[in-house]
Amino acid sequence: MAATTFDEVADFVIVGSGGGSMVAALYLKSVGKTPLILEKTDKLGGSTAMSGGVLWVPNNHIIKAKGIKDSHEMGRTYMDATIGDDGGPGATAERKEAYLRNGPAMLKWLEEQGMVWLHTEGWSDYYDDRPGGVTRSRSIGSPLLDSREMGPLFDKLRLGPMVMPLPTDKAGIIGLATRTPRGMWEGVKLLWRMRKVAKRGKPILSFGGALQGRMLMLADKAGVDMRTGYGITELIEEDGRIVGVIAEHDGRTLRIGARDGVLINAGGFSHNAEMRRKYGPQPSSVEWTNANPGDTGELIQIAEKHGAALDLMDQAWWVPGTMVPEGGPANMHNTDISKPHCIIVNRQGKRILNESGSYMENGQRLYQNDVPAYVILDSRHRKRYAWGYYPPGKTPQSWLDSGMMKKADSIEELAQITGIDPVGLKAEIEKFNGYCETGKDLDFNRGGRGYDNCFGDPTVKPNPNLGKIDKPPFYVMEMVPGDVGTSGGIVTDDKARVLRADGSVIEGLYATGNSTASVMGRCYPAAGASIGAAFIFGWIAAHDAVGANS
Repeated sequence: MAATTFDEVADFVIVGSGGGSMVAALYLKSVGKTPLILEKTDKLGGSTAMSGGVLWVPNNHIIKAKGIKDSHEMGRTYMDATIGDDGGPGATAERKEAYLRNGPAMLKWLEEQGMVWLHTEGWSDYYDDRPGGVTRSRSIGSPLLDSREMGPLFDKLRLGPMVMPLPTDKAGIIGLATRTPRGMWEGVKLLWRMRKVAKRGKPILSFGGALQGRMLMLADKAGVDMRTGYGITELIEEDGRIVGVIAEHDGRTLRIGARDGVLINAGGFSHNAEMRRKYGPQPSSVEWTNANPGDTGELIQIAEKHGAALDLMDQAWWVPGTMVPEGGPANMHNTDISKPHCIIVNRQGKRILNESGSYMENGQRLYQNDVPAYVILDSRHRKRYAWGYYPPGKTPQSWLDSGMMKKADSIEELAQITGIDPVGLKAEIEKFNGYCETGKDLDFNRGGRGYDNCFGDPTVKPNPNLGKIDKPPFYVMEMVPGDVGTSGGIVTDDKARVLRADGSVIEGLYATGNSTASVMGRCYPAAGASIGAAFIFGWIAAHDAVGANS
């Protein structure tokens, strides 16, 4: 490589600053290499920092210490039972095997570097009733992090839409603050922490903030060069190999060389309306997404221009949501709709999904039916449980005044003012209320899996996820397939190398995270499956780039 052709040269250039970028950079520093992380936005952390902040890693040492039965074979059986054989070229048997083999070793290695892990007890696999499933959780997060420990680094960390000092493993319990003693106690502790935060003016980070805050601290301590405001406009290719990138920074165009390769971890295209129209199911809107604002898809397009194959471009990490008159991204309701006394129906008044099930599957089911669909709540849901960012019993008057939420004293009236078939809706609710009495949802088996119960209400019998719709007033809102990122993109192999359509490798180019066609295919098998894949294949890419076995 002729150094004179570049403004500067690093061993490994990493585009984007999510979790997969950090772990790749940490490993490379540990073997004496010089990684360079280039982030186009003004904040570090990527989608990982805005996420639930957990990694799904079967057969890891943390869950084994908790006495949870698991094995490599169980993990593979479960992936086969959920993802299946039709996940596309990103979900090959070899990539699944690489995921399972490397995940436990990566978690252990990061722990040795100073990472602190937390087992998210109770976050069941989403299909734990299938072969190989685990109900007690394979998902690993990070404990609360006092942002004061980060020093000036905190100002560089991307934060999610709501920063709440709630431990990752208490997310299900806090939703029962008005219903159970444990929920009430967690609510008291949360209020106490929030008062502490208000007094000192610095947040206590949880979820993705705690995870990426710690990863950022480790990377900084290791001396990783991490830069913001560097937008990549092109990959530099010589003789079929990617040898660097062209970046725009402060009005300057820079050619940056990469001796060992380039890793794309720049997110998907949730905020690119044109790409959503071209590839995704319709209707669609950038207003529905809660994805990282940097998810604009240009690195996927640039890689394709250099021959990269693409797949699963119609898929996203769907999360059913509702819009509010204040604007902004859709309120996410994946845990809210799991609670009793609510259902989701189409225009004919028919239920279309298991409200307590996997949010990605529920987004897919919304698209298989009418978009938007309608979520119907009775008065007990609004009194007892949170809705979006609002606590129990708090319904903004602006929602009702704008018509985004409608209210009525009867089901027939609710149907009429919404445009739902009143006869169909009344019959469906009568049938559903019967299921609530028996505890058996004969249509969608709501409450029949461990994951369903994670966010149910155990005080409601005989099924914690089933509660009648019969106490007025009744409420309705349009429900759309929101998302937290797209899950299709660049096709990679089991070494995270970017592939052409004919299966050949584009030398020097790697990819991970939401920039890639997911190893999970069209399924989301458990909490942390997307973040886990981003970390694991970032780790794998770094090893391959320096000729090390992962």
